[in-house]
Amino acid sequence: MPSAAGPETVQQRLTDLEAHLEQENPILLKAVQSFRTLDQVAYEVGLLPNNKSFATRVPWWPLISVLGTFSAGKSTFINDFLGEPVQRTGNQAVDDRFTVVVYSPETRSRALPGVSLDADPRFPFYQMSREIERVAGGEGKRIDAYLQLKTCRSERLKGRIVIDSPGFDADAQRDTILSLTDHMIGLSDLVLVLFDARHPEPGAMRDTLRHLVAETMHRPDSSKFLFILNQLDTSANEDNPEDVVAAWLRALGEVGMTTGRFFTIFSRSAPTIADQTRRKRFEAKRDEDLAEIYDRMEQVEVERAYRIIASLKQVSDELADESLPLLEQAMRRWRSRTLTLDLIMIAVLGAAFLAWSISAGDWQGLTYAPAWVDWLASQGIEINERMVAIGGGLLLLLVHLGARRTAASMVRSWLRKQLKGKELPGDIVAAFNRNAKRIGPEFTGSARGVGAWSKNQLETVFNDCETYVQRLNERFTNPKGLTD
Repeated sequence: MPSAAGPETVQQRLTDLEAHLEQENPILLKAVQSFRTLDQVAYEVGLLPNNKSFATRVPWWPLISVLGTFSAGKSTFINDFLGEPVQRTGNQAVDDRFTVVVYSPETRSRALPGVSLDADPRFPFYQMSREIERVAGGEGKRIDAYLQLKTCRSERLKGRIVIDSPGFDADAQRDTILSLTDHMIGLSDLVLVLFDARHPEPGAMRDTLRHLVAETMHRPDSSKFLFILNQLDTSANEDNPEDVVAAWLRALGEVGMTTGRFFTIFSRSAPTIADQTRRKRFEAKRDEDLAEIYDRMEQVEVERAYRIIASLKQVSDELADESLPLLEQAMRRWRSRTLTLDLIMIAVLGAAFLAWSISAGDWQGLTYAPAWVDWLASQGIEINERMVAIGGGLLLLLVHLGARRTAASMVRSWLRKQLKGKELPGDIVAAFNRNAKRIGPEFTGSARGVGAWSKNQLETVFNDCETYVQRLNERFTNPKGLTD
């Protein structure tokens, strides 16, 4: 959704999403309603503007990502799975963009520019131009050079999205490609990592393997990664094809992959292996592995449901355990610094006034009797206690307002340091600024909307997440062995 979208637009999109999920998955329908609850907490506190929703940051379609090096056979694999020649294939790099492939009832496949993904919250890479701009200044406006959307009529695409990635070993735009890849991995429900069996020395790809394998093995969602040695038919005419597989397994083990499923496949459209005995053995293993891979791809909706509930729980937990406590800590620091600066500034002004008035001879013992009061009286202007009180009050107010602004600036700097490298839900700095504009919180040290109500709302969402998981378990499992 474009940033200019208003609250009504966001709410209408959530309503449309609920209408879709009402029939497709009632559990996820309730998850949307829980996201609305989190939104209300964030709106009240000021962590989220009214034209945003946490729900739009979550891709609601099942996502399958295909990663790998150039010439690893990613596009051929996708074409074989879909049964349609959607992606160009070849030994050289034929596409240097991320391609999001979605279902369309039209017989003609279409290629749409990257802006179609950047401006539509239903798809991955929503507002990705901002991330590209952050990684590579000036590149955000070239979104079409990094992303494209393709349509296909394949039945296997119904209810899911497949993402083809450019090769990892690109020198140009490498940092941006890696950043986009990390983003894509985080969103995906299933990640297929393809390697090219035609490379006899996988150790030469240590850099690529480290990013593809080492940095994924310790993720909490590492089970969604499938590692695939593709184009194994190229080794079928060699005397030692098993040695090729062993070399890759050693290379993967060196970068951390000691467990997990490792598949060996090649395309059914590949040239026939000359040796009949060897062909049958290779094809049997390929068909076995492809069947397991395709089954995981077909069942990706299950991973999608759990992923969305996990995202809901993560936002709820991070709001309760990090965003709100950090905001409250910032408010307490603001209160402490404001009151401290009040005292310091009042003390400094008082000391300066006392020194000036003494040097001017305005004191008669302990009585303050300045000459300017007599001069004003001679001009017909009488100074009474009420006027002194008002003047003193205005001076204290000015001092206090200055202390508020100075303390707020100090806390903002501290807050940005605390947030560096973190991606917490909500804009905590914006919420602090909103509270710092109001009169009163600098004395209470509390942010508006943070209290028993917000804690109860977050606790409700946390409990609901457990209920959603239990209902998903009941939907997809049957530990009691009961029959309908």
